[in-house]
Amino acid sequence: MKKILVIEDNLGVRETTADLLELANYRVATAENGKIGVEKARQFEPDIIICDIMMPELDGYGVLYFLSKDAKTASIPFIFMTAKSEKSDVRKGMNMGADDYLTKPFEEMELLDIIETRLKKNDLFKEEFTKDLKGIKTFFSDTSSFEELKNLSKDRKLIKYRKKMDIYMEGDLAYKLYFIQSGKVKTCKMADSGKEFITGMFGLGDFLGAMSLLGESGVYGESAIVTEDAEICAISKDDFTKLIFSNKMVSNAFIKLLSDNLVEREDQLMRLAYCSVRQRIAKKLIELSSKTNLNNDALKGINVTREDLAGLIGVAKETLCRTLSQLKDDRLILMEKRNITILDKIQLTRVADSGYL
Repeated sequence: MKKILVIEDNLGVRETTADLLELANYRVATAENGKIGVEKARQFEPDIIICDIMMPELDGYGVLYFLSKDAKTASIPFIFMTAKSEKSDVRKGMNMGADDYLTKPFEEMELLDIIETRLKKNDLFKEEFTKDLKGIKTFFSDTSSFEELKNLSKDRKLIKYRKKMDIYMEGDLAYKLYFIQSGKVKTCKMADSGKEFITGMFGLGDFLGAMSLLGESGVYGESAIVTEDAEICAISKDDFTKLIFSNKMVSNAFIKLLSDNLVEREDQLMRLAYCSVRQRIAKKLIELSSKTNLNNDALKGINVTREDLAGLIGVAKETLCRTLSQLKDDRLILMEKRNITILDKIQLTRVADSGYL
């Protein structure tokens, strides 16, 4: 059962609206002013909020402002109710991020129709889009049902990159977001000493360059280099920023697709700070193996150069090779040229957790 919060200071309107929604099989909570409404929204976690504009304690604009700043409530569809029909009131609400509005007095079916429409659209953006080119095209196609996003459904062609080719270099003007359809890519930064530090390894379903597009500098903060022949889809900066900033539901859905990469980067920095070399190498091998074997029944080896693996973990190549040899002697891994296969994941996980068997 969908939950609706009605924030309205007029007792008659509040009760009438709540009764109508309950008859339509919604679970309803009410609040008599904006301040109480903000607290109710955080506690009740509704699927949609209907809010009057002119109220004591805190007006509807204030309610929308505070809820939009809270990650827990920012993505909830928000509909304004107002007795005023002036365009300036409507424009102000929509510019602040409201999803729709109702002018009082309104017909019963008008209220139910607008709620049903907004709930359906919100459910759309809660879907898990598959992380491949088909899923991304579906995402853009579905979001284009909104007028402001209608141009985002244009065909997005794949660009083929050969191994060792640069997609972009650190300091280049950031004007595209890249999505990996196949192949592998590493991102890296150059230290003052000239040594390469690998910041990430990416493959099918990953995005590159998003934070650079959203940053103030306007340039890529790291280089992206193909490590295995790849097919990559490029999305223009204009399309990306329009997608992110023009509609909060679209923004939340797309940011969710990017969030896995950001969490992984944070984990990598934590490992560099607190884990031993042996732990970090074990953790990275488990992580890379999980990605490699995500959609395969048969176990595959990790195909990566020792230089790239050392750069990814943040250790010297000699240190990496010595530790890998120890793990091999312990019969936790098998090494064949560039391939590393995990033989005992349980024991290797213990090493990753504590540094010891």
